[in-house]
Amino acid sequence: MKLARLGEPGQEIPVLIEGETYFDLRGVAADFGDLDAIEAIRSARTSGSLPELDGAAALRIGAPVVKPGAILCIGMNYAAHAAESGSAPPALPILFLKTPNTVGGPNDDVDIPRKSLKTDWEVELAVLIGRRALYLDSPGDSAAHVAGYLAANDLSEREFQLEISGGQWSKGKSAPGFSPLGPWLVTADEFDPGDVRLRSWVNGEPRQDSTTADLIFDVDYIIWHLSQFMALDPGDVIMTGTPAGVALSGRFPYLAAGDVVEIEIDGLGRQRQLYRQA
Repeated sequence: MKLARLGEPGQEIPVLIEGETYFDLRGVAADFGDLDAIEAIRSARTSGSLPELDGAAALRIGAPVVKPGAILCIGMNYAAHAAESGSAPPALPILFLKTPNTVGGPNDDVDIPRKSLKTDWEVELAVLIGRRALYLDSPGDSAAHVAGYLAANDLSEREFQLEISGGQWSKGKSAPGFSPLGPWLVTADEFDPGDVRLRSWVNGEPRQDSTTADLIFDVDYIIWHLSQFMALDPGDVIMTGTPAGVALSGRFPYLAAGDVVEIEIDGLGRQRQLYRQA
């Protein structure tokens, strides 16, 4: 199923999308970060009880996730990106956190932080947790805890992240709007994360172009690994890393006011953000 949230910030309506038809889910589920809610949506659609939402196509697209309890991010998870960042591929997943209030809609304008000179883009496959995961026995257990998949832009301010970080990355990751999500969530039963194409553009010029087949640590391994150290709760979002082609490489300029970033993941849709100076 393809699930989205439409409307003005704070007033989004949950919907099921089938082709050009949008079904109103307000009577079934307010959010999608729970496998019980996913099953309730599926049952309601099978029964034919879902009403259509008139005028849905004209509404703003919000993030599919209301407000995650945690945004957990894996760094340097593509070997080519690690190399362009001046690092060797990691032997274990590198974890950093973003604050939940960084979440924005896929096409919302984004403010470049004050004093920022190095705001960067990062297309990433994101995973929405749908069932609590703690101390999983093996990576083979991970899929049963996934609600679905979505596109994410892990925006980063590289000076804040690397030069004035104090040793952690989150200063450069947590400005308002720095986690655009969507446009929709595809439920886990209808999406295979093993080999899908990820791309990004700045002002229409290609930047990143890779596939999740190049992930150093795949989705199942990441979920299993993280569950050894923390509980992953329903509604949590995991960003799995970005491929080569970001401004940190030195090959491209950082973002400035007026720039437009687009990202796309096959099967998960396309985002477009205009950047403004805060």
